[in-house]
Amino acid sequence: MKMRSLLFVPADNEKKLDKARGSTADVLILDLEDSVAATRKVTAREMASRYLGETRGARTWQAFVRINPLSEPGALFDLASVVDEGLDGVVLPKANGIEDVVRLAYCLDVLEARCGIPVGRTRILTVATETAAAMLNMGGYAQSHARLAGITWGAEDLSAALGASTNREADGALSHAYVLARSMCLIAAAAARVSPIDTLHADFRDAAGLEAACAESRRRGFTGRIAIHPDQVDVINRCYSPSEEDLALARAVIAAFAAQPDAGTVGIDGRMYDRPHLVQAHKTLANAGPATTAGSPAQ
Repeated sequence: MKMRSLLFVPADNEKKLDKARGSTADVLILDLEDSVAATRKVTAREMASRYLGETRGARTWQAFVRINPLSEPGALFDLASVVDEGLDGVVLPKANGIEDVVRLAYCLDVLEARCGIPVGRTRILTVATETAAAMLNMGGYAQSHARLAGITWGAEDLSAALGASTNREADGALSHAYVLARSMCLIAAAAARVSPIDTLHADFRDAAGLEAACAESRRRGFTGRIAIHPDQVDVINRCYSPSEEDLALARAVIAAFAAQPDAGTVGIDGRMYDRPHLVQAHKTLANAGPATTAGSPAQ
């Protein structure tokens, strides 16, 4: 499941939904939570359900829905409205830990059975750092879950939970608690063997800043990013896709170890590469898609 770009769209905004039909995002997230006013929740559920049905079979993106937190009654109404053939996954906000993923999975089991779709097909992306309790429970994601597709993080709700007036220092850098949240998201995703998804870049007009942030994020290990505007999608897709140089090196590392299967290290163009580099090389090719193999050129 490729998850480079994940574009949020308010589920009650017909204009934005219509524009998103042709999106180049890997994942479209219909939002029933923060971007929808309380008085519009019922309408948003109806529109999301209809949209999922209308676009099924005629879209290039995966369809996820961000429900309301499990601590709120609205979450069950959200799930009952959208779990059907047209839904690929659910975004779980304000999760307090892997236990909330398990609770959501039980709900999905029942709703999938009701709809006659294969139990286990609907995946889960959890927003894992939005409460203080969540930060204390990040280690639990090492248990993982068959439905868990990725873990992402956010600083805004955590700021409110901590009583902070801002999540930034005077120089604009993230404060320590949020740097920790980002790092723990990356580590938890690695432990769970799922995709680590970086948070949004708030200024959607700042393409240069977004590109720099994505490059730094990818160096750290993130494989995708949240988008809040369609103009961000192509930048994100490009930044989280392996370059031709990345692919060439990955193939060279794999080929060198294949030629010397008993070697612990291999030399390529004057540099030494060891077994962790081989693991990373396979990940690089996997991220490029099924058409790109160790022995074939990038498509």
